[in-house]
Amino acid sequence: MTDRFDVVIVGAGHGGAQAAIALRQRKFEGTMAVIGDEPELPYERPPLSKDYLAGDKAFERLLIRPASFWADRQVAMLPGRRVSAVDPITRQLSVQGGKAIGYGTLIWATGGRPRRLSCSGHDLAGVHSVRTRADIDRLLAELPQVTRVVVIGGGYIGLEAAAVLTKFSKQVTVLEAQNRVLARVAGPALSRFYEAEHRAHGVDIRLGANVACIEERDGAACGVRLADNEVLPCEMVIAGIGIVPAVEPLIAAGAEGGNGVAVDSLCRTSLPDVWAIGDCAAHPNPYADGATLRLESVQNANDQATTVAKALTGVAEPYDAVPWFWSNQYDLKLQTVGLSLGHDREVVRGDPASRAFTVAYYRGPRLVALDCVNTMKDYVQGRALVAARAEIDPAALADAAVPLKELATAGIATPLS
Repeated sequence: MTDRFDVVIVGAGHGGAQAAIALRQRKFEGTMAVIGDEPELPYERPPLSKDYLAGDKAFERLLIRPASFWADRQVAMLPGRRVSAVDPITRQLSVQGGKAIGYGTLIWATGGRPRRLSCSGHDLAGVHSVRTRADIDRLLAELPQVTRVVVIGGGYIGLEAAAVLTKFSKQVTVLEAQNRVLARVAGPALSRFYEAEHRAHGVDIRLGANVACIEERDGAACGVRLADNEVLPCEMVIAGIGIVPAVEPLIAAGAEGGNGVAVDSLCRTSLPDVWAIGDCAAHPNPYADGATLRLESVQNANDQATTVAKALTGVAEPYDAVPWFWSNQYDLKLQTVGLSLGHDREVVRGDPASRAFTVAYYRGPRLVALDCVNTMKDYVQGRALVAARAEIDPAALADAAVPLKELATAGIATPLS
């Protein structure tokens, strides 16, 4: 007999956990289950490439809630199960290695899986991704025998891993195909700052570097061959080249989408009573002028989960949360608010040489995002300006001696309708 629940949440990451929490907080009394393809209860993902990899935080401290929390709230946790198909007519989920599960409402919160290298040697021993606890545990098990590491990808995951590995006294090379690190998410000023910081810590940053293949010895990676035929010897390769949204069962069931599953402002998919949230949800974002995009952040997953929980309990409020992100590398704390996509101007506030500065991004006259490096005050005060879609005189903003909150009160910042 098929198990059936009023709400089934597929995905046990931040979004899935928050959806269950928010529904119970809003007095939803129906039956509920959370299906996850990992054996663990829901846990925090960002610390994996930081505190957990560094050994500074035990896994138990990463749990979003203890087992007793879910039991007390009658949320059935179904770990270690992968949903392979969705039948929107019978409202049933096919589960690999198990019996079907029925749903009244389905919340899809599967996130994504690491994008794999496409070159030969991508599947050798010693080639790693950084996405799950199991990924990090495998990496840590090999690390004592490793001297040289090549990190492919100069995004946040790659740079965070590189920073931690230098603490283990590893020789680290970062390969970035574009002409600067963080090219997808930040402007040149921030990119050049982080390149200099990593080089100062002994990391070899290679820009415009294209990988031809992973070299093999005795079934394991022993080097990375570049397109120009240079070989970088190593015992470990880490691929940090993004994720592929895990939405194939929904797309196969007829949901609209491609790079993620398409959702509206309430996070509804085109399938009846099927919602999607988090990294896998392609949504119209008001902080990108309504452009459809996916956001890979804890903030987005949690806020979209709350949007769905409200809608399912009678309060339909479109998703309209200010995006924010963070990254810890060495003693640098980067806090980002807003989306710099499509910016046409960047203004540096403060001196990067001091290792405490802010980069502001404009689209036309509007301040659309801030990258705050060791400037917590700018981040806290700047959130309101980005949320207000404010116009701020760039020259006034560049003066780090003037608090951002004073720009607003002085009338230099003008909220736009």
